[in-house]
Amino acid sequence: LFAHWEAVASTHRVSLPRDMAGPIAQMARHRHAREPVPYVSLSQHGKCEEVAYEERRYPAGKWACVTMGEPMYEQSISMSFMKLMRYICKENSVGCHLGMTVPVLNEIHLTKEGTELEREVLTAYYLPGEFQQNPPVPMDPDIHITERAPLRVITRVFYGMTTEETILREISLFWELLGSTDTVLQGTYIVASYENPSISQRRNEIWFICQA
Repeated sequence: LFAHWEAVASTHRVSLPRDMAGPIAQMARHRHAREPVPYVSLSQHGKCEEVAYEERRYPAGKWACVTMGEPMYEQSISMSFMKLMRYICKENSVGCHLGMTVPVLNEIHLTKEGTELEREVLTAYYLPGEFQQNPPVPMDPDIHITERAPLRVITRVFYGMTTEETILREISLFWELLGSTDTVLQGTYIVASYENPSISQRRNEIWFICQA
């Protein structure tokens, strides 16, 4: 199992520390128990009975967040999620497995020219319902428990690898679909990941954030 994840990590240009063996084994044991982040669907838009994009409202909630600024997007999200895995699995004030929620969010910012991503990426894990009122304290000082405000987003599904190239392409395609609008933020977006990085055709979403 460790060798498998070592190979997956290498595709993201990161090396997997030996101390990740425990969290990986725990995640594998609990892989079918994944709690969805709660939301309300406000509207769906599409053609030929296929949903092209959806508008949703997410309530306020507590998230464990890590910010990384590695040279590559994949490196930042991999390093951040390894920290979050340790927190989820044991390195917290209650000393037990907290449970996985989906999606994991990666908040990104485009440069002024809009042609590439800024280095800093915030990765956020929603705390399961039973821990929302009293979040376990992380042992890692890089992890911050944050109360995120309610969020209204327009979301679009895409499948496969999440690299800087694929994300920029998906943002561009989504803008083409929406046309000119000032109802969403420009320059800040969220990549929502639903499946682990070993799945080649994994489900992701691009979230456009609605103006307050």
